[in-house]
This record gives sequence, C-alpha cells and structure tokens, in this order.
Amino acid sequence: MSATQPAVIVDVDPSNFETEVLQASLETPVLVDFWATWCGPCKSLGPLLEKLAGEYAGAFRLAKVDVDKNQELAAMFGIRSVPTVMLVKDGQILDGFAGALPEGALREFLGRYVQPAEPAPEAAPAAAETPEQAINRLQQAIAAEPDRAELKLELAEALMRAGQTAAAEAELEALPANLATDARAVRLRSQLELVRALEGAPSRQALEQRIAADPDDWAARELLGIRLLLEGEPAAGLEQFLTILERARDWNDGAARKRLLQAFATLDDAALVGQYRRRMASLLF
Repeated sequence: MSATQPAVIVDVDPSNFETEVLQASLETPVLVDFWATWCGPCKSLGPLLEKLAGEYAGAFRLAKVDVDKNQELAAMFGIRSVPTVMLVKDGQILDGFAGALPEGALREFLGRYVQPAEPAPEAAPAAAETPEQAINRLQQAIAAEPDRAELKLELAEALMRAGQTAAAEAELEALPANLATDARAVRLRSQLELVRALEGAPSRQALEQRIAADPDDWAARELLGIRLLLEGEPAAGLEQFLTILERARDWNDGAARKRLLQAFATLDDAALVGQYRRRMASLLF
C-alpha cells in the first residue's frame, strides 16, 4: 500500500469521524461497524467484515467504532444493540443491519452497493493449495485465533475435500448457530449425507449390472446416481434419480426427491441445477 493510499480498515472516534467516515464516504462507501469487546456476535462478525474489506481491496472502507469508548457516536447513530453496521455514502446512511450475519448474507448486502476491486495481475500463478496444506494452514490459524468460527467452517470444507468425512462432520456440528445455516455448511451436510449413503455400497460396475438385469431395481439406481454424482458425472447421476421419481415416486418414502434436493445443494452449476429442478417440478406438479 502506498503512503498516500488510505487504509481500508480504520478505528474511528469523535476526533476523526468526520474525516474517516463523512468525508471519506464522498469518494468510497464506508461500512461503519459498531461493536463492543464484551459482545459475542461481534467476535464472529468483525473478522468477517475485515476479511471482506481486504478482499474488496478498497472498494469500500471499514470504520470500526467501539461503542463503550465512543458513546457519543453510538448515540448519534441511535445504536440500540451491537453489532450494528451502517453503510455510509456521500455523507448519508444508505443501509444497515443489526446482528451478526453469515458470510453469504454479508456478500449479498455489500453486492447491492459495491463490487470487489479487480485483482492485480500476478507475475506467475501460485501453485494450487492441496487439501492437506489447507488443513494444516487452517489448524494453525484456529490455534492462533480460536474465536474465528468461520475458520472452522473452512476447515470442515478442507477436511471434506481430503476425504476425512468424520473429521469434517465433527467440525460442522461444532459450528455456532450463526454459521450453521451458512450456504457452505448446508452444502457440506448434503455432501456428507450422500457420502454416508455409499458406505458399504457395491461398485459402479456391479450397480450397472444390477440395473441391466432389472431396470426396476430402484435401490441400485439410487446408489448408482449417488456414485455418479460424487465421481464427477452430475447429469448422469441426476438422471438416475429422475428415473426413480418418474416411475416410482413414492419408493422408499420419496427417496428420489430427497436425493435430488441433496444433489442440488452440492452442485455449483446453476444452469444444470435449474434444468433438473424444472424437470423435477414437472414430474411432481
């Protein structure tokens, strides 16, 4: 950062509020975080806001206000509880929220007003981090900052990528309530349920042979669909679930619908998910 470039995160008090918030907001949106040292939710929200401020690389500034030390500023904004966050632009409050939001909701909130800065081109691409390297990095980060619950969610994801499903599940179950409903946590739970369903299951070849011998072997179709999904052939896997839904909707208490919904939660391909959601709806309604 150059000497003339303003910091993206700054502590604010009455002496610098006009400069760091009101005047600064004439050029860049300012997110004002009202927090307190005794506030539990602040300990999860604050690091997320700081992470996003760094990621957005100057697209917005984060001004942090300790309400215990700056009661005058808290009163001026009518702060009734912490954490409370206000977005200031052109000297005016545009929007805000109270309470700790998960990362996905924070990104959605910011996306209404600012976009991440374009990253500077790198001289050479960095080597991709392996799941094992990510696990080691995150475990060290958690040891240094045990209150940063979002690191534990990232660790659960890394453990899942490494195939350590039991450890991933343990980290997932230990998440605080504000992260338990995060989109990434929901995805992990769906992945874990699909992986557990394959425990002790026959091989792909054996399942295909069973279906060839009996096309109405719905148990084999369900397991084959899960295998295909987890082995990188999502469309083929979804087709197996749709076949069950079309021809035996109520089999095993509607298992095909359940598997389709789990699959949708794990897939990043919005177009593929949309296509199969429509096909599922046409069969159900």
